Amino acid sequence: MDIKGKIGLRIKEVREQKGKSQKDLAYAADLDRSYIASVESGKRNISVVNLEKIAKALSISLSELFNGV
Repeated sequence: MDIKGKIGLRIKEVREQKGKSQKDLAYAADLDRSYIASVESGKRNISVVNLEKIAKALSISLSELFNGV
């Protein structure tokens, strides 16, 4: 699995642990729900800026987001 897929799976894992839907995460991160879906499926090359938005929306640090990737 490539890095995009690993990051996407990690985001999905944390999002589900936090009990958030893709819509909830998208709203909190000020991103589109379809963007979140494409990131989680490993189809999107996500920017560092959007990684930070997602980490903040999940109330975790960037290092926690990359834990296990």
